[in-house]
Amino acid sequence: MGEHAIAPGCLERLELPVARLPTGTQLSLPVAVAHGVEPGPVVWVSSAIHGDELNGLAVIRSVLQQLDPRALRGTVIAVSVVNVFGIISASRYLPDRRDLNRSFPGSPRGPLAAQLAHLFIEQVARRSNVGIDLHTGSDGRTNLPQIRCDLEDPETRRLARAFGAPVILHASLRDGSLRAAGRALGVPVLLYEGGEAHRFDRAAIEVGARGVLRVFASLGMLEESPPELQLEPVEAYKSTWIRARQAGFCDLQVELGQRIHAGQAVANIFDASGKREYKVKSKLEGIVIGRLQQALVHRGDALVNVAQLDDADLTRSF
Repeated sequence: MGEHAIAPGCLERLELPVARLPTGTQLSLPVAVAHGVEPGPVVWVSSAIHGDELNGLAVIRSVLQQLDPRALRGTVIAVSVVNVFGIISASRYLPDRRDLNRSFPGSPRGPLAAQLAHLFIEQVARRSNVGIDLHTGSDGRTNLPQIRCDLEDPETRRLARAFGAPVILHASLRDGSLRAAGRALGVPVLLYEGGEAHRFDRAAIEVGARGVLRVFASLGMLEESPPELQLEPVEAYKSTWIRARQAGFCDLQVELGQRIHAGQAVANIFDASGKREYKVKSKLEGIVIGRLQQALVHRGDALVNVAQLDDADLTRSF
């Protein structure tokens, strides 16, 4: 890793220089490397590609606390903060307002986002066989723990099911995303979503940490097998946001993981005087995998994200 050599059976923390602030202060990418005694896969786990999404830091902390390099086959590369600039400013973006997750694979001579993306690809992704990227909801939204990935790739699907999040959502690749860059390298990437920006969500952190360790186990990296899942994940190939048709104050009527039916009211929106009020109804059957956390809404704002599931899965409780 860089110029560092990590001995087998060791966990070491190091820093990869990124750039200097205008003050001259050096910013670095914090990396933890657990190098197993026996050979095996190399898996990266990353978080805070968006600087306001913090749950992944706690997931990686929990995973490293439970990981014994002396009983590990292969190597784990953990990058708890990828967007070091965004973390400092508590922002989703970099100082130039670019989205790092639309900047991969990057360039050593491009804008700041391109340079940071290039560093991650060359020092982390290119060394790995599998990637796990940790995210939360954004823009005042919270997400049910879920994996987003390419369900049409058999190995990616196997790893996603091993992770064990309640819902696995098939997600197309987006240009410039880390998942797309991973595909170009031949590296399967799981994107975990859970909780909301700017704060820790204990339940989402626990699901994430267990899921990462389950993926390690499924790759033969751990001596002990994880506990069996109480419920198998459900798979969805489509999700849709239900949006507000007028501005006002939104009183949501549904929770994460709730099953909803076509025609069901999911929110009431009313104005400040209370004279105008209307119900927002779903046109879909499915499970709520994301919801707005704010009360004030404008026309077109996303309120509830619904994953459309098979009839058999609609009877499940989350």
